[in-house]
Amino acid sequence: MRWLWAGTNKGAELLIPDNTDADTALSRTTHLAIGAHQDDLEIGVIHAIGVCYDTPDKWFTGVTVTNGSGSPRAGKYADFTDEQMMAVRKQEQRDAAIIGKYSAQFQLDFPSKDIKSGKDGSKAKKHDELAQEIYQILLKTQPEVLYVHNPFDKHETHSAITRATIEAVRMLPPEQQPKQLLGYEVWRGLDWMADDKKIILDVSEYIPLQQQLVDCFDSQTTGGKDYTRATVGRQADHATFRESHCVDTATHASYMVNMTSLMTDHNLTLEKFTSDYTNAFAETIRKRNEQYQLHDIKPGTQMARAAANQLFEQINLAHHSRT
Repeated sequence: MRWLWAGTNKGAELLIPDNTDADTALSRTTHLAIGAHQDDLEIGVIHAIGVCYDTPDKWFTGVTVTNGSGSPRAGKYADFTDEQMMAVRKQEQRDAAIIGKYSAQFQLDFPSKDIKSGKDGSKAKKHDELAQEIYQILLKTQPEVLYVHNPFDKHETHSAITRATIEAVRMLPPEQQPKQLLGYEVWRGLDWMADDKKIILDVSEYIPLQQQLVDCFDSQTTGGKDYTRATVGRQADHATFRESHCVDTATHASYMVNMTSLMTDHNLTLEKFTSDYTNAFAETIRKRNEQYQLHDIKPGTQMARAAANQLFEQINLAHHSRT
């Protein structure tokens, strides 16, 4: 069932896959994720989607902000107009919501250019409208957990949506705010963070579902961006390279950062929040390099010659023993 959503943009819509009424679909939401583009949610919050999948008391709702007009395109989509690409991407998101058994899926239909700030920091054309629309969705859903792009993400549209979401959730009275605000990975991983500073989620059991969901976005996966392979690969990387001295406890993992303090502390800026993490990372690197600082070793010293002679002697012995 598809409803028109009374939002800023005439193409905005609300899809309810199981055909229940809108009030029920929104009020039963326990996990709400906000993403910039069609496929961001399926790439970044599979843990939330998987936890809610076929679970009677947990429901996932997605919010996709932009209209898909700026998508890269190749192959059979190479000559698609922006209008054609928008229609394709909207349908792909609907398909994913149906397969993932979402409680509801919003598509707000904002052009990316209208929500990105100027290089001088000037406010975006429709920034206030976006923040107000997210606020209205939060009022209607009141989720337990809210997800948005992490503030270290390299994609500018993602950054714009993170800011609007924080501003929206701060408008809620404390009793109506989610219990947690979490930042997820898309256009920059969080593997650089110390383990005690990030949330590590085992997503091993959800990988088949995730592959189905990301494959819905054929205009991307066959149109020049193989997001299915890249997403699953990054999560496999996280599971194996997380710890060097322990065996793997999961085949796939995703990382998130806890942004709840940005919701509850209105004096905390994005600059301060992010710099606390990056400064801690920089200090870790500084201490390691200080521990293993470089030393000048002069060639031809007695010690160096002795070590070299011993090495060549061992090589010669090994060679003669084989022959």
